[in-house]
Amino acid sequence: MKRTGVLKTALAAVFMVAAAATHADYVGSILGSKEDVKSGMEVKGKKPLKEAGYSPYAGKNYPTKVLWGDTHLHTNLSLDARAFGVTLGPEEAYRFARGDEITTSHGERIKLSRPLDWLVVADHSDAMGAMDEVVKGNPGLLTDPKVKDWHDRIRKGGDTALAATMEVIETFAGVTGEKIPAVLAEKQFVRSVWERFLVIADKYNDPGRFTAFIGYEWTSTEGGNNLHRNVIYRDGANLAIQMLPYTAAESFNPEDLWKWMAEYEKKSEGKVLALAHNGNVSNGIMFPEINPATGNPLTKDYAETRIRWEPIYEVTQIKGDGESHPYLSPNDEFAGFDVLWDKGNLGPVPKTKEMLQYEYARAALKNGLKLEKTLGTNPFKFGMVGSTDSHTGLATAEEENFFGKHTGKEPHKGRWNTLVGSFGDIKYYGWEQVSSGYAAVWATENTREAVWDAMKRKEVYATTGPRIMVRFFGGYDFKEQDNLYRDPGLIGYSKGVPMGGDLKRAPDGKSPTFLVAALKDPYSGNLDRIQIVKGWLDKNGKTLEKVYDIVWSGDRKPDNKGKLPAVGNTVDVKTATWTNTIGASELITVWNDPDFNSKQRAFYYARVIEIPTPRWTAYDAKRFNEKIDKNVPMITQERAYTSPIWYTP
Repeated sequence: MKRTGVLKTALAAVFMVAAAATHADYVGSILGSKEDVKSGMEVKGKKPLKEAGYSPYAGKNYPTKVLWGDTHLHTNLSLDARAFGVTLGPEEAYRFARGDEITTSHGERIKLSRPLDWLVVADHSDAMGAMDEVVKGNPGLLTDPKVKDWHDRIRKGGDTALAATMEVIETFAGVTGEKIPAVLAEKQFVRSVWERFLVIADKYNDPGRFTAFIGYEWTSTEGGNNLHRNVIYRDGANLAIQMLPYTAAESFNPEDLWKWMAEYEKKSEGKVLALAHNGNVSNGIMFPEINPATGNPLTKDYAETRIRWEPIYEVTQIKGDGESHPYLSPNDEFAGFDVLWDKGNLGPVPKTKEMLQYEYARAALKNGLKLEKTLGTNPFKFGMVGSTDSHTGLATAEEENFFGKHTGKEPHKGRWNTLVGSFGDIKYYGWEQVSSGYAAVWATENTREAVWDAMKRKEVYATTGPRIMVRFFGGYDFKEQDNLYRDPGLIGYSKGVPMGGDLKRAPDGKSPTFLVAALKDPYSGNLDRIQIVKGWLDKNGKTLEKVYDIVWSGDRKPDNKGKLPAVGNTVDVKTATWTNTIGASELITVWNDPDFNSKQRAFYYARVIEIPTPRWTAYDAKRFNEKIDKNVPMITQERAYTSPIWYTP
């Protein structure tokens, strides 16, 4: 394994903020045609561009900003969130995300350490806004006996309210076999809620400063199997109003959602994409090889349609991390990060090991290579983002500022040991919540259009909460000296493709080279290492994987089996503190695949690992002066996952 030295911290401020040149396709897409660029003519006319001068940044208009956001936040418009007690609506959610200090549903003051750049309020489309009226006691809704019963039990509070809320969720998910009461899905009421939400989203959308996306969550949970998708609009209210959000009551089949998306784009002339929900409670059907709707193998049409509408995947969130699992990646010491919701689905059906490969990102990426060879299209060629799936109206993913899955899990003594939810014999406790995650996009500017476009082209990455800056480029001509550039984008776009991109057949005698750079979050832990995760399809059609340590902090050396020693641990659990006396502030290297076979399909993504830091449970133990069971993790190693780069022979 090769180790490249850590660069000087003094230059960190200019490390990645201003990326510059790009590959030819990007030149064409942003400045105009390749001929325009070659001739030195400005796209808008007026006067010719001069030859390249002293400034390396002049004339460059490419993704230079890493913008942080959450694609998956619920407010009081979501049936389940409101039943759990959230009173915050979309307006408070946008205000909080942009950096305002607000009051939580339980009356506590809260603020983010730093504002987010953008937010998708993705409330459930089924019965959107209805539960708020149920709790308030809207007499028109309480005419339904089921709704009246929910209202009465939720108003009682405590265990009675929790039981009623779980019943709402199970009805909502189709677990009980009952349909949502018709009064909660009345079209005129739904339209009024949607219209009010659109007005708020446009009000808080502030191009250049804060992007308030329009979105919703389509909540297919037939039998408790989570196939949820978040639909994210590139558009404003004037287009989004033309069709009501699609609901699981209309269909549990994702293919029907894709038809709705196509119809929306045709009718409105707008644009939407879908984000597949973290798959670890889908019980093996989020990334299928057999279509669960038909019982038949996937078809070419399915593959083409799925990747057309679903370019990104939610790899990490409060319900657990979904990169990989120890059962699937037994040789990966960092697999299984907080996979605490691997017990079953959102119903009474327990998990079996056979289901896991169809739920986790790395296995899906590998299976996608196999399906591509058969179908001609890879249905699982997705970029990766993180998000919270918080049902509090609060996009919190910081360990020391974690406000839980729903309002019942906002900070209080003992929350670690109380139920988050219960589905038959399957129970999830407070400590099993993960303070994760956020989505990072590389964009040209902070607007709906630019951020959405970054998602569409998969120039995005996930973190479990910290704002680690990561650049990842692949090509055939990166050299070791390229890691000396203070701006990896300057060399990265000129020689290769960014995360989310494609490498075509390698030139004779060459293998892929990758430029990878990471800069620590100043509020979080130093960096332990950067790894590249490779998956490939061998000549026999078998999928394989390998994790490479490519650059790391300190003077550690791999042992004779290639294993890198642990970075160490400075965490004091009792005080919920740590020191950054180990690790590195930044890591950068150029890596060449030593096991490359030009005839084999493959993907590569970077995984950046921090040094150990206190988990949210440690902060709770300190703040509430309580003793927490020894089986509860108190230390974590936060991380980032880039979108892959794919190699096709």
